[in-house]
Amino acid sequence: MKTLYLDCGMGAAGDMLTAALVELLPDPDAFIQELNSLGIPGVRFTKEPSVKCGITGTHISVTVHGEEEESLDHHTHGHDHHHEDHHHDSHHDGHHHHHHSSLHDIEHIVCGHLLLPERVKKDVMAVYGLIAEAESHAHGVPVTDIHFHEVGTMDAIADITAVCLFMDRLSPDEVVVSPIHVGSGQVRCAHGVLPVPAPATAYILKDMPIYGGAVKGELCTPTGAALLKHFATRFGDMPVMKARAIGYGMGKKDFEAANCVRAILGETADKADVVSELSCNVDDMTAEEIGFAMEQLFAGGALEVYTIPIGMKKSRPGTLIRVMCREQDKEKIIALIFKHTTTIGVRESQTQRYVLDRKITAMDTPYGTVRRKDSTGYGVTRSKYEYDDLAKIAKDRGMSLPGLIRQLESL
Repeated sequence: MKTLYLDCGMGAAGDMLTAALVELLPDPDAFIQELNSLGIPGVRFTKEPSVKCGITGTHISVTVHGEEEESLDHHTHGHDHHHEDHHHDSHHDGHHHHHHSSLHDIEHIVCGHLLLPERVKKDVMAVYGLIAEAESHAHGVPVTDIHFHEVGTMDAIADITAVCLFMDRLSPDEVVVSPIHVGSGQVRCAHGVLPVPAPATAYILKDMPIYGGAVKGELCTPTGAALLKHFATRFGDMPVMKARAIGYGMGKKDFEAANCVRAILGETADKADVVSELSCNVDDMTAEEIGFAMEQLFAGGALEVYTIPIGMKKSRPGTLIRVMCREQDKEKIIALIFKHTTTIGVRESQTQRYVLDRKITAMDTPYGTVRRKDSTGYGVTRSKYEYDDLAKIAKDRGMSLPGLIRQLESL
């Protein structure tokens, strides 16, 4: 399985992620040329070597109309950063920039003018949506009222577009992101001093593993946080993997630790599915009630539901109800178990499940469309027709299931 691991031990910003990912591509210079041909108004990308703590990596600079704009992150109306962070020097010159771009304006640029595949445009706007939602929450105004300052708009579009395009080119099966170092201390903004991470960044980082540390400053920017949130499959330590390419995306400032995002692209073994196994014992439910509960659990996203007859205390015959579900569905399934059974307790264990890769093929036959499930892996290939399709055709035509299958296989 192709796996991308992003080490964010010194935070993340859009330009650092761009630089780390471009190093993973087979011809970085050609991809920089491609970025410059996308049609982002006035924008030009430049790739240059950068050395931090003796490690050579890449720094990506973005110029807008020939000038490198120092504020490469999003700044919304009423949220002008005048502090320096380790990724970008965020200074606004109020005499030069008065125009503001709404989310609709940005969508017009991205979706109407850039030479990008539709799926990449959707990724770009999804990332912008995360940032706009965070700024909306931080400022207490509707998303439609959020306006991004002209300073930072084009180069932020550049950073986000570059990362989304590179992720599309790399097409990893899994993106694993380390816990994110956000820095510590405070940042000075136009309206006062704010804690690190700044409120909008903190909002984006909700539900993501983050930590502070000895480094004073803002290590994770809103753009970096939003890109990680959008693309991460999961968060955690680097998995066991065979590295094929390693990229170092450098920030601007120097610290005692190497100021970079490290990206590792490699192969991990097709690993077992980890599922939650939820169980309960009941001795006071009818067969009809248990059957109804099973239907509701399947409808709620359970992977498997089955029952086992058991002997319970006081010599009562009972039923063990066992449900298998994905981790993200666990809370919902537990609620359904309590709602539709008489149990007062649910047990949980985590189980590894080894599965074959499966795909559904819709076959056009003289009898109509029949779906076929093809399963492969572990040196095994097998196929099976969908029972519901077979049953309908067999009933309509007065055929037996084995006879229908023989007819299908002779086609």
